[in-house]
Amino acid sequence: MIRLIMALMLIAGAARAEGERAGAFDYYVLALSWTPTWCAIEGDGRGSPQCDPGQGFGFTLHGLWPQYEEGWPSYCPTSERNPSRGMTADMADIMGSSGLAWHQWNKHGVCSGLSARDYFALSRLAYERVTRPDLLRNLGREVRLPAEVIEEAFLEENPDLRDETTTVTCRDGRVQEIRICLTRDLDPRECGRDVARDCSLQEAIFAPMR
Repeated sequence: MIRLIMALMLIAGAARAEGERAGAFDYYVLALSWTPTWCAIEGDGRGSPQCDPGQGFGFTLHGLWPQYEEGWPSYCPTSERNPSRGMTADMADIMGSSGLAWHQWNKHGVCSGLSARDYFALSRLAYERVTRPDLLRNLGREVRLPAEVIEEAFLEENPDLRDETTTVTCRDGRVQEIRICLTRDLDPRECGRDVARDCSLQEAIFAPMR
C-alpha cells in the first residue's frame, strides 16, 4: 500500500513542477486564445480595454510554454533579467496586454533558458508562423458548433499541422484555445498525452470578434 501511495504521489507531481532547471524541457506548446471567450468569462468583469468594441482581437498569443513529455515546468530559477516595461508593451499587439506578457515570462519564459528578449522574439515567431483562419475573424454573429470545427479550420489553413499536433480546448461551454505542439526549433510535433485532450462539445459557443 505504501508503494502504491508513493507511486501515485510521483505521478501527480509530474503533471506540474515548479522551480525546475531552466532550459531542461522537451518541446513547446503554443497556446492561441480566442479573445471573445476570454472577455466573456474574465475580461469583461475586469473592465479590460482588450475587450472594448473595435479592438479587433481574435486569436491572441496566450503563451509559448516549455513542456515535458508529461507535465510542464514553471517558475524556474534563472539568472536572466526580467523584461523591461518596453519589452512587455511591445508584445501587447499579439497578446492583448503587457500584463499577460509579463505573467507569461514570469511563469513560463523563465523555464525556456532564454533571455526575456529572445523568449519574446521566439514567441512572436511561433505566433506569426501560424495562419489564423480569416473565416473565423469575419464571423458576423455568435454561433454554436462542434469544437472540432475550429481545429479543422486551422488544419486546412496550415498544411504542416496534423490532428496529433493540434488540440482545441473549451471553457464554460465556449471554444477557448487552439494549442499547437512544437519542437524547440518550432516545427510541429505530436502532442503529449496530457496536452492532446480535444474538447468534445458539439454545441460550443463561438462568439464574434468585437
